[in-house]
Amino acid sequence: MMLYQRFKSNTTVPDAIVVKLYSSGGTVRGYVRKIADRGQDDTIFPGEEMTPEAALKLAASHSDGVAPIYVELLEDVEWDPRWGELAG
Repeated sequence: MMLYQRFKSNTTVPDAIVVKLYSSGGTVRGYVRKIADRGQDDTIFPGEEMTPEAALKLAASHSDGVAPIYVELLEDVEWDPRWGELAG
C-alpha cells in the first residue's frame, strides 16, 4: 500500500509531487504537479482533472519511486483509505 504525506503550504521540496484532490460536481477530482525550484513555475501533469486513483497512479509514475508524494485535500474532500495511507 502506498504511503503519502499530507501537503502543507510551506512545503518547498523541489521535485516533490503534489496530488491536489478537490470536489467538482459532487465527485472527487484531482490533478498532479511537480514542485519546481524557487523562482520557477511548477509543472502540471497532464493539465486536466482526473479521478483520485488516476492522479495517484500518475504521481507514482512521475516520482520514480524517489520523490516524495504529497496530497492536498481541498474543500470537503476526505481521504479514502482505499487510495493508500496518508501520513501527517
